[in-house]
Amino acid sequence: MDRFDRIFELNRILQSARRPVSRKRLEDELECSRATVKRIIEEMRLYLNAPIVYDREHNGYCYDESEGGMYELPGLWFNASELHALLTVQQLLADVQPGLLEPLLKPLQQRIDGLLELQRAGSDGLQGRVRMLQMAARFDAEQGGATFQTVAGALAQRRRLRMRYHSRWRASREERDVSPQRLVHYRDNWYLDGWCHLREGLRTFAIDAMEHTQTLETPAVEVDAAALDSHFASSYGIFAGTPGHEAVLRFSATRARYVANERWHRDQQGRLLEDGRYELRVPYSNPAELIMDILKFGPEVEVVAPPALREAVAERLRQALGHYADDAVAQAEPATPTATLAGHAA
Repeated sequence: MDRFDRIFELNRILQSARRPVSRKRLEDELECSRATVKRIIEEMRLYLNAPIVYDREHNGYCYDESEGGMYELPGLWFNASELHALLTVQQLLADVQPGLLEPLLKPLQQRIDGLLELQRAGSDGLQGRVRMLQMAARFDAEQGGATFQTVAGALAQRRRLRMRYHSRWRASREERDVSPQRLVHYRDNWYLDGWCHLREGLRTFAIDAMEHTQTLETPAVEVDAAALDSHFASSYGIFAGTPGHEAVLRFSATRARYVANERWHRDQQGRLLEDGRYELRVPYSNPAELIMDILKFGPEVEVVAPPALREAVAERLRQALGHYADDAVAQAEPATPTATLAGHAA
């Protein structure tokens, strides 16, 4: 009998019994040893909140009726958000390097492993049957660990952060003092939302682009949470700023089946067109990330408005096509008689 089967069987036995069930009967019906029975009972108490108690008078186990109502086992599967959270935390804990918190984090990792093991699907357990894929992660835990600790420390202590920031877009490096406001984990990379004292405004900084970071004694400037949400959360993607534009995108009928269920922005609007296509309206300020997301759909999407965004996407497509211009010309040119004869000769 499988471990998970034994949990269900133990639950059935305790629910159907009129009196507390002896350990010997549980051993016989669950086809296991005394130690296994005790372990299953403890796991149900610990991970499933099962109110199993030992009745000394009747020398057996039962559900505690004082807990209110008949106990029911939770469903076989976690819901999507619970499973994602548990596996993400498990993966993060597995990547943690040895440090001061290791003795405290180890029990937490064991607890999560136990929860996942209870929701098993065969002998390998759930962990081996669900994949958590990362894509385009730039942050290296070993190389960037010290930088991240400095940033997180400055954020926690509410002190200013001094750094040399490598702006990849402008291919430049600048010394900056920043008042940290929030850490953001976005598309498998870490960012810091902060008040930039050089630019005198709110900015977002990629932690992997920070160099020579140090925490200053100067207190950080505090920015109201509502102001942070208005600045950072209202626009498209990681680029902040009050949205001044609205992109109107129309996806092919084939792609509409997928995009209609996607969330691009909290304030997006979408509708299914009569011809089967899907129209999506998305607010944005800086178009850089939006253009990248549009381009990945290739011919399956058309930018209807605004004209500036439509032209920007068209220009990027023309530049991309330029890399294959020679191939396109070669395919368009008819074969010469010489080439045709050579082909027959071969």
